[in-house]
Amino acid sequence: MAAALVFLFTTAAVFFLAFLALDVLHKAFEQYQLRYVTKSMNDLSDMFLFIEPSQIILLNIAALVLFAAVGFWLGGAFFATIAAVAGFFAPAGAVRFYRHRRVKLFNTQLTDALQQLANALRAGLTFQQAMDQIGRESAAPLRQEFGLFTKEVKLGVPLEEALINMANRVGSEDLELVATSTNIARQLGGNMAEMFETIAATIRERFRLEGKINALTSQGKLQGWIVASLPLGIGLFFNWYRPDLMEPMFENAYGYILISVILVLEAIGFLLIRRIVAIDV
Repeated sequence: MAAALVFLFTTAAVFFLAFLALDVLHKAFEQYQLRYVTKSMNDLSDMFLFIEPSQIILLNIAALVLFAAVGFWLGGAFFATIAAVAGFFAPAGAVRFYRHRRVKLFNTQLTDALQQLANALRAGLTFQQAMDQIGRESAAPLRQEFGLFTKEVKLGVPLEEALINMANRVGSEDLELVATSTNIARQLGGNMAEMFETIAATIRERFRLEGKINALTSQGKLQGWIVASLPLGIGLFFNWYRPDLMEPMFENAYGYILISVILVLEAIGFLLIRRIVAIDV
């Protein structure tokens, strides 16, 4: 009788713990979908890349498994865990990298587009006609953004609102300046052609200063990468060449703690170097 009661209570406890665990996992998955999947879908759709939510989840799982397998092959279970965490955030990092590269390319195209806008306005075209013409003659991503702007205006969206939507969608500070200046000039009046030429000249000068700063700080950035990768490279080399020297590090908790402290200090040093050499213009 006592054994049956113990078994009954144990089964009930396991059932409730499993129920609570499933509830926690369900809420965590909802937060994952809300914060990661939805944000990634919005970022990708803003870049005219349309992917289903299930594909984003599968991509994230595939990256996690791939990174974990490579980490296990290189250094065992400990490195597999670290690589799995990196794999979980790798797709989001790839999206941010692609978005940053797209914004940089858009800013490069924007300077020429502003000069073309000024010339088109002097030739007698309206602002909407000039935007439509430049969008059709330009390459992506400027063609995509200007084309969507033209479609919104044709569908009845106010021109000022369409400009703001494009600036929010692209995420470019230069385009935000153009949108704000254009809306003010349309409301208060002014020479828009001259305004576009002035903004284009300002953006070109900023590009020149950024290029000069990048050239001067390139050595510091390279030193940061070398300092961060050198301990990892030496550890992987010794793990391959003399595994007997590395095995004691993975036989007790002190070794894992030491490796964790090294990784944290390396990450802090790398971030500090990047912060020192990062100069905003």
